Amino acid sequence: MRIWRLAVLVAVLAGLLGLVRAQPAVADPSPAELRKLTREAAKLNNLYRGQIQSLEEMRVQAKKATDTSSGLEKQLKAAQAEVGQIARTTYIVGPVGNLQLLTPQVDPYLLLGQAANMTYMATERTERVKRIQKLIDEHKEAKVNANKKIEQMAKEIKVMQGKRREMERLLAKYGFQQPGGAEGLTPRMISVRAEIMQNFPMKYGVGCLRPGDPGEHGKGRACDFMMSRGGTMASGDDGDRGDALAEWIIRNGSRLGVMYIIWKQRYYDIRSGGGWDPMSDRGGVTANHYDHVHVSVF
Repeated sequence: MRIWRLAVLVAVLAGLLGLVRAQPAVADPSPAELRKLTREAAKLNNLYRGQIQSLEEMRVQAKKATDTSSGLEKQLKAAQAEVGQIARTTYIVGPVGNLQLLTPQVDPYLLLGQAANMTYMATERTERVKRIQKLIDEHKEAKVNANKKIEQMAKEIKVMQGKRREMERLLAKYGFQQPGGAEGLTPRMISVRAEIMQNFPMKYGVGCLRPGDPGEHGKGRACDFMMSRGGTMASGDDGDRGDALAEWIIRNGSRLGVMYIIWKQRYYDIRSGGGWDPMSDRGGVTANHYDHVHVSVF
């Protein structure tokens, strides 16, 4: 009896393994490497006197990809454990044959119930195995994507490190300003805000100092120029006004001492060479800068 049941278990597990295709090994993304790169990016941010948007974008993408890979790995392990439990149950209960159904000493209703249960487990087992195969494929793709994002961040850090002399010349040109006064803004930010508002009346207001913010808002070197009521996507004339403001800032950025701007889930960073670059989804209209133009200065 034990030999027969062992044969059943081996057959069940072999069936499970046979349904899952062999996968080439892919290295797990390294959270430690991402933390190391994040620290290096923070050092560059300090050196460049503000968040480098290309590095921040790479960090966000790498973090999301790594979290996705980790989450899929947990789902995969849970699904494999479920299938293992089904295999063990199949082994314990065993199959039901015609001879058993014809045996008068055995309750036929009990046997029919057992047969139905076995059919259910077989169907459930097949669906779980299919789910595992899908998770395996998704997990592999997620690991490849996470590793790619981490590699891209490492390359971008090297690029920005190579621009150190150029950046030092740029910072020397604009000098260093400390925030002051009742508003807690730097003189440059106050000057830039005033000139922008002379050319673009702000009917929805402007938000600047944000105490405790780790970025430029907390240092008095950034303002948000609202193009709509907070949380509402700017459209029509409001959206056109935001586009016009962004283009005006780009044209006058060098004269004004603008470091970077963010608008419509894109950023334009003067320190990394200029040009619009896309941002990943940050989770909402305001976070993706669809209701305001963000301006940071040196």
